[in-house]
Amino acid sequence: MNSVLVIAGPTAVGKTTLALELAGKIGAEIISADSRQVYKYLDVGTAKPTKAERQKIKHHLIDFLEPDDAYSAARFAADARSIMDKLDEEGKRYIIAGGSGLYLKALIEGLSQIPSADENIRRELDSLLADKGKGGLYEMLQELDPESAEKLKPNDSVRITRAIEVFKLSGIKISQWQKKERVKDKRRYRLVVLNRERDLLYRLIEIRVDQMIEQGLFEETAGVLKMGYSPELNSLNTVGYKESIAFINGKMDRSTAVGLIKQNTRRYAKRQMTWFRGMTQAEWLEIDKRSSLEKIAEGLNQ
Repeated sequence: MNSVLVIAGPTAVGKTTLALELAGKIGAEIISADSRQVYKYLDVGTAKPTKAERQKIKHHLIDFLEPDDAYSAARFAADARSIMDKLDEEGKRYIIAGGSGLYLKALIEGLSQIPSADENIRRELDSLLADKGKGGLYEMLQELDPESAEKLKPNDSVRITRAIEVFKLSGIKISQWQKKERVKDKRRYRLVVLNRERDLLYRLIEIRVDQMIEQGLFEETAGVLKMGYSPELNSLNTVGYKESIAFINGKMDRSTAVGLIKQNTRRYAKRQMTWFRGMTQAEWLEIDKRSSLEKIAEGLNQ
C-alpha cells in the first residue's frame, strides 16, 4: 500500500490552494483535517473552500455538524478512516489536507484507548462549572489527578472536564491512559508540512483577515448568534469568532477587533508550527520553492 499524502501547515500558508491543484491534477478527493470547517454556517471565519471549489473537487468532513455539536480528534480519526476505507474500496484517490495538528496526530500516530464520553458525568461537571466556575472544576482535578492538573491551565475547562471524566469512568488517570499503546490503522502516512518565510506568512494572514472582514465575518457571526447558538460554544470560542462576538456585543470597536483577529491568528499560526515540529515524521516544504506537484505527490495512494 502506498502512503496517504497529508498536506498540513499553518493557517494562510496555502494548503487549500495546493490541495485543490494537486487533487485536480491526479483526480483525487480531499478529506479535510480542519477542526472548525466541520461546522455549518461557519464559512467565512474558517476559510472553507468555496462551493464552486467543492463542486469541482469532492470534499469530505466539511459542513456537516451544527455549531453546538461536539467533535473530537478521536471522532475525526474514526471518520477519516471510514471515508478512506470506502474510497479504497471504490478505487478512488484521496488527499488529506488541513492544519489541525491534534486531529492529524490522532490519525497518523493513533490514539490511546481512553474511555469515551459519558453524558451523565458531563452533565454533573457542567453543573459544577455553572455553580463554581472554572476554578471549582480545576480544584476537583487537582484532588483527583494532580499530575494532569499541573499540565493544564486553570481556565482550560474542556480538557479539565475530560481529565475528570476519564478518572471518574475508569479510576485511571488520563496521563496513564495516554502512555498506553496507541490504536493505529495499517496505512502509512506521508506528512508534508508547508512553510513560508515568516514575514510573508504574516502578510498573508493580514490579507486573509481583511478579506474575511470584506466577505462578512462580522455579519456571519451575528447571524449565527441570531439563530440561537450560544457565544460560549467551543466552535465560536476560536480566533475570528470570539473577537467578532466582542465587537458585536460592544466590548471593542471594529478596528480593535480586526487588529486582534490578525494578532491572534499570527499567534495561532506560530502554535501550529510548534506542533508540527513535534511530529518527527514531517517533511517540510518551502511552498515558494517547490519544484513540482509531481514531486509532492510521490507515494500518493493508488
